[in-house]
Amino acid sequence: MLLPIFRKQGALALALMLGVAGAGSAIAADEPTYEIFLSNNFVGNDWRQQMLRSAEAVIDKPPLAGRVNLRIENVENAVQTQITSLNNMIRARPDAILIDSASAEGLNPTIRKACAAGILVISFDQVVTEDCAYALASDWDVIAEVTAEWLAEQIGGEGKVIVDRGLAGAPISAQLQGGFESVLEGYPGIEIVGYFNGDYALGPEQAGVAALLAANPQIDGILTQGYGAGALQALQNAGRPLVPIVGGSYNTSALACATTEGANCILMSNPAYLSAEAIKLAVEILDTGVRPEERVITFKGPMLTNNPVPSKLHPDQPMEKLEVGVNAFPDQPPGLGMPISPEWVEITAEEAAGTN
Repeated sequence: MLLPIFRKQGALALALMLGVAGAGSAIAADEPTYEIFLSNNFVGNDWRQQMLRSAEAVIDKPPLAGRVNLRIENVENAVQTQITSLNNMIRARPDAILIDSASAEGLNPTIRKACAAGILVISFDQVVTEDCAYALASDWDVIAEVTAEWLAEQIGGEGKVIVDRGLAGAPISAQLQGGFESVLEGYPGIEIVGYFNGDYALGPEQAGVAALLAANPQIDGILTQGYGAGALQALQNAGRPLVPIVGGSYNTSALACATTEGANCILMSNPAYLSAEAIKLAVEILDTGVRPEERVITFKGPMLTNNPVPSKLHPDQPMEKLEVGVNAFPDQPPGLGMPISPEWVEITAEEAAGTN
């Protein structure tokens, strides 16, 4: 999963601008159809492929059915290639361009050209810094703080924990690690006794946790940046008691946490349906002419957990209880991202996974 590096800069004041708003977001069937292009810089992982399938699924269902002619262009993970693709899009003069970007700054001059041509530009997931483009992204500061708080509360504010540094050199890894640590510092009874680099992959995560289990007779909690399922397997392989785990909301993790007796997990959420939220936001802006008050729009995808305890730090953070057939699917690929569908439209597990 490729992750955004932006910190929260503001919240959207008008609820109708967000797809999660619900009320008042229905779109009449006789409203105009918009030409919307989606520029995606990378397709080499499960999340990006699910993101594209989610976009294609929602334009055929109410409230967006008949409202959007969607054209998707996938380019190799290079700034210049995406610039060339965007220039071609600008010449076609669509109503809106949605961008999952190869660079936070490198596309800015091209995006300014699009804005000057009267084209609405919304970046999402990997967002851009250009002021004329909106940025819709998960709030990784909140995600780190909520999950670390959850784990700290699950162990009663006392114990020994280990922390995943993620991928060396990745800004989001440092952001998540810093968020974990800032919350744990508020619990004097909790000690971080080891770090590992999970590299956002099951193998390194499991190996890193296994090494620290061998070196530490007592581990009371594990904070990963990747799956969590690798940490759970390491505990089982070592014959150690299961402890609360922070992980990522992949189907393999959701299934492991939902079906393993004694497992207790919270799974971070960066929904692949951010693409659908970007499409809906574009249609609502084009329909109403009303623009969000803030350029950066932070999105709170629901956390998945065995124990949905409200956060004290961020009480508005949604939580969903892990449940097989609802947000964990035995018959779907392990890399499927959870949750699969926003509240305003139904994306099926088969549609999200491409197995329909």
